[in-house]
Amino acid sequence: QVQLVESGGGLVQAGGSLRLSCAASGLTFSSYAMGWFRQAPGKEREFVAAITWKTYYADSVKGRFTISRDNAKNTVYLQMNSLKPEDTAVYYCAAGVAAWLNRDEYDYWGQGTQVTVSL
Repeated sequence: QVQLVESGGGLVQAGGSLRLSCAASGLTFSSYAMGWFRQAPGKEREFVAAITWKTYYADSVKGRFTISRDNAKNTVYLQMNSLKPEDTAVYYCAAGVAAWLNRDEYDYWGQGTQVTVSL
């Protein structure tokens, strides 16, 4: 049974930082692409970042967010710096064997963690 468990969300002031973690179990972690997505109220879930042996970022977070993974710990991270109020959303991690930018390509999803950025 595959499980993805996110942690690290919370309330932060604009300009602050948070680091999200996603611990995976029940899958061969190193064989999976890992992605972060987010969903704000009333909006569709959108791509944030993805990692295999390479990384890719949405333009809206490029230069502020960093995705990384530790295959020994079966964990993927999202370091978020210079946070803005428009970054407020529920953040989800996802795993997919043949996945990259499209949410439909991912096979497994976590339950999400709330990130709120105040002015």
